[in-house]
Amino acid sequence: MRKSRIDLDDNATTPVDAAAYDAWYDTPRGHWIGEREFRLAQRLLAPQPGETLLDVGCGTGWFTRRFAATGLRLTGLDPNAAWLDYARSRSTGTITWLQGDARRLPFPDGYFDRVVSIAALCFIDDEHTPLAEIVRVTRRRFAVGWLNRASLLYRQKAGRGAYVGARWHTAAEVRALFDNLPVRHLTIRSAVFLPGGGRLARTVEPLLPSGLPCGALLVAAGEVLPQG
Repeated sequence: MRKSRIDLDDNATTPVDAAAYDAWYDTPRGHWIGEREFRLAQRLLAPQPGETLLDVGCGTGWFTRRFAATGLRLTGLDPNAAWLDYARSRSTGTITWLQGDARRLPFPDGYFDRVVSIAALCFIDDEHTPLAEIVRVTRRRFAVGWLNRASLLYRQKAGRGAYVGARWHTAAEVRALFDNLPVRHLTIRSAVFLPGGGRLARTVEPLLPSGLPCGALLVAAGEVLPQG
């Protein structure tokens, strides 16, 4: 379940409601951040219309729906049944929603053309296990996002509010998570350098290259090595 995007009060202790979480993406700041993250993941995935895409840790399905709108065949997987019910209520019926554990994905090897996961593994113990599962079920390319410890967002929000329990990584640490996995052409890029989302952020963001390792979201993308 994703919960890293909500601007809850820093002293909040109650769980994030699915409707409130999804509604954040309708706010000016939430929509801007979501679009920046989506566009980075989409560019790194380079999907083709009609391909299959699995969204691991889809939560309320904001990114799932966004990718589906580009002509892909989407499956969203999350362990939270209530959030999946909300996701179903917001979709057109063309998306498959499944309750499941990212550490044991219920699919054969190479089942999906592409696999994406945005800031979901940050909340799962032993991140290497779900990462290996993502690689296993990918036929072509994957893109996985993490919260960035070398970011302004980390200084503002780490350990507070909805970020309690999240693990933050540097680009070097993300790269190390892929050690011994059958991947090639691994690329790490970032987005949302000024997470406030105001006029300055919107002006500066397009001018900064995604190769800078200081955006709030780090996305690692690559190809799966052919087996056999």
